[in-house]
Amino acid sequence: MLDQRLIQGVGMTSQRTRNRLVATLREMGISDERVLQVIARIPRHLFMDEALSSRAYENISLPIGFGQTISQPYTVAKMTEVLLQHANAGRVLEIGTGSGYQSAVLSQLFQSVYTIERIKPLLDKARTRFRQLRLNNILCHYSDGQWGWKSQAPFDAIIVTAAPETLPAELLPQLAEKGALVLPMGEKGKQKLHLYQKQENNIQSTILEAVSFVPLLSGKN
Repeated sequence: MLDQRLIQGVGMTSQRTRNRLVATLREMGISDERVLQVIARIPRHLFMDEALSSRAYENISLPIGFGQTISQPYTVAKMTEVLLQHANAGRVLEIGTGSGYQSAVLSQLFQSVYTIERIKPLLDKARTRFRQLRLNNILCHYSDGQWGWKSQAPFDAIIVTAAPETLPAELLPQLAEKGALVLPMGEKGKQKLHLYQKQENNIQSTILEAVSFVPLLSGKN
């Protein structure tokens, strides 16, 4: 278990700094108080290298190694808010564990989180963080995220944290009735955040806003 002082942070990782980030997110349009409270509480500085921790509560993405990034807090908050608005807060599938920060946020708002990562060293680090923070409702899987997690389907919500050019074919069939899927999609420089909703086996799609993500790659590494 982590020292409580590390979780609480000091200086540029303190609660005061986190509260300033939350104020910024409010100004940018995040209105779900449940999401904002979780962003204020989760220690984002513990999900990145210590050398970058002083920048943890800036609204920016930061490198986490292997060509991957931890998403900017606005993006994490926006995608989480969209899922809470359009899906039951039951079982959520996350494609792309990365640092584990998005998983940690989801774990405070959904009954259970099923997260998939194709880069094993990243998944191993995330697992360690989850144990240290006692986030016991997160289940991890080392796999190609484009396959989803068929043996655990259906899911009330699905979130994809890297951008495919087109929607992976395996994901929508794993979405429960009245479920919601949110993901970035498109070529680099032309990506948009998409929402898919399943209602009586019909799929409704909505484009939400322009975004910028690392590409969703296939295979395991």
